[in-house]
Amino acid sequence: MSNKQVISEWFYLYSDDIYHFLFYRLNSKHHDVEDLVQEVFIRALKSLDRYKGEASPKTWLYSIARNIAIDAHRKKKRDKWKWLLQVESGRVPESTGKDTPEQLFFVSEEQKKLLNAIRSLKESYQEVLIMRSIKELSVQETAAALGWNENKVRSTLHRAKSALQKKLGGNVVE
Repeated sequence: MSNKQVISEWFYLYSDDIYHFLFYRLNSKHHDVEDLVQEVFIRALKSLDRYKGEASPKTWLYSIARNIAIDAHRKKKRDKWKWLLQVESGRVPESTGKDTPEQLFFVSEEQKKLLNAIRSLKESYQEVLIMRSIKELSVQETAAALGWNENKVRSTLHRAKSALQKKLGGNVVE
């Protein structure tokens, strides 16, 4: 099978999971997340020859997605400064009027509150919560994707759930 066929098959199998990870991880618009998903698979195609098969394709793609999310977060921080400069100079870009991901996917206030609480946690907590609790990856898959050992995944997940409970006013987080 050619590299393109392998990536096409993986895209079919895992693109929704990667989309959801990036959606939860970043506060981006739907079309921005779709672009990032494409970037994950483009990077995977370019580096497929270096894929050794030690981790499952899914966890390898999650690790690529994690790096892309970090890059996107850094870019967003840089862009925020540009936006502030535009505000100060009186040149504020107009709203596109498109729905936000929350409006598209999260209809209840409770779900919006949960999403905002997750996004307010530190990055490592967000990542482990999304992978383990939302996307239901195993401890082994999460450890492989994050480059952590399994004990770190377990302890970070426990701390993340505790922090999330505090953010939600003590409501139980499963």
